[in-house]
Amino acid sequence: MIRWLIGVVIFFTALIVGISLFLTPNNLMNCSDTPSTITGCDKADAVIAISGGDTTARAQKAIDLYQAGWAKEIVFSGAAADTSGPSNAEVMREQALAQGVPLAVIRIEEMSTSTRQNAEDTAPILDEDKVETAILVTSRYHMKRAMLEFQKQAPNVQFRASPVDSDNQWSAVWWWTTPYGWMLAVSELVKIIIFYTGGSV
Repeated sequence: MIRWLIGVVIFFTALIVGISLFLTPNNLMNCSDTPSTITGCDKADAVIAISGGDTTARAQKAIDLYQAGWAKEIVFSGAAADTSGPSNAEVMREQALAQGVPLAVIRIEEMSTSTRQNAEDTAPILDEDKVETAILVTSRYHMKRAMLEFQKQAPNVQFRASPVDSDNQWSAVWWWTTPYGWMLAVSELVKIIIFYTGGSV
């Protein structure tokens, strides 16, 4: 009985850790707070934040990266959560402007309503601005799929993942303790499978 319980604990621990690591790539994890000459820790041409989930937290992460010197411009992507109001991208831009980010370095894409569209509609901006390297920001549970979509739609850009440290939807450590955390995790895993099989979500 004790062996069985230990086996179950080990299995679920491995499952939780595996899901966490798979869904949350983080290319800046071993970098310092500011860019350096170390490969993979150098400054990018742009930092991109896509809306959805905790949009405020995603925007703030991109703002923090820009202000720490990680990129020359910020791109905010996302349509309106409420069509009677401004787009998510515009709300994120206002958040950045309120914190002193110059208007001239902010680009917005206001039409996308899905992760795939975020990537499709942001790609022309990256091409126009001759972006070769970019840091992509989103929530932790969403990071893997976002990277896949952006790498597909902008194959000439070298993307690095930098997920939000914490937000109101996903706890980096305790996500698995809530039904909502499992719902998000399983939903993302299913959508990633659909991506690999050529479907669209």
